[in-house]
Amino acid sequence: MENQILELQYAIDTFYFLVMGALVMWMAAGFSMLEAGLVRSKNTAEILTKNIGLFAIACTMYMTYGYDLMYGGGVFLSGISGQGETYSNASDFYFQVVFVATAMSIVSGAVAERMKLFTFFAFAVIFTTIIYPLEGSWTWGGNDVFGLYNLGNFGFYDFAGSGIVHMAGASAAIAGVMILGSRKGKYDKDGNSKPMLGSNLPLATLGTFILWLGWFGFNGGSVLAMASKESADAVAMVFVNTNAAAAGGVIAALAFAKLWFGKADLTNSEVNISKLNSGSFSGICDSILVNQSLYPL
Repeated sequence: MENQILELQYAIDTFYFLVMGALVMWMAAGFSMLEAGLVRSKNTAEILTKNIGLFAIACTMYMTYGYDLMYGGGVFLSGISGQGETYSNASDFYFQVVFVATAMSIVSGAVAERMKLFTFFAFAVIFTTIIYPLEGSWTWGGNDVFGLYNLGNFGFYDFAGSGIVHMAGASAAIAGVMILGSRKGKYDKDGNSKPMLGSNLPLATLGTFILWLGWFGFNGGSVLAMASKESADAVAMVFVNTNAAAAGGVIAALAFAKLWFGKADLTNSEVNISKLNSGSFSGICDSILVNQSLYPL
């Protein structure tokens, strides 16, 4: 009887990982819709190609070597066959690989309309094979930083990737933007900024809601268990915190847009829709920190 209960818990936790991973994978569609809606129509095909390509590259390179560098899973996942302790090793890889693609998607949005397609793909190979897995090995992997010290000894803790995923992607994005500069036509000869309106606001809004949904898998899956009363309660609380934070971010962005620009809607300028989208994402990213304590906001 005890073995049957353990097997059931194993099956539930494995299925939970796969479902949460599928929700995170769905965020790739959200990034694609959001970016395609906010770029000019002439760049839509390239931005969609970029998002599909980066996801395929992330999955392939992380499977080839990245997961081994981060967790010691073996080249081409040679070390993950068989049963894990509380869930399948393969389900853990699947949940991890969609995080890698999410981090790279942050870079994609930042350099939209600025970077050539295959140059971007070349950086995606480097980021998903070496950069992300290396910093991930120092954190979630528990390895020493270049053999010098361990971040865990300094109290480092990251519940769902606020530093490992989002800060890593954001740092790469900032570096890219600093090197590439602004989009062509963004400023006139006097240095004044010119609005560059998105081509499809409904598409951008759809992308926002897809990302909002996907983040439940991102944060909820980071509890790493579902088959006990305590872990189920924790997952439910993470969902509540994530949703509340996203909603609060939108409300704050609406208030800011109204006070600063005098208007808060999806029309008139690129500022308003971007502010609303950014507000929801900022709130959700903040919820990662809140969820570390697993208490309501």
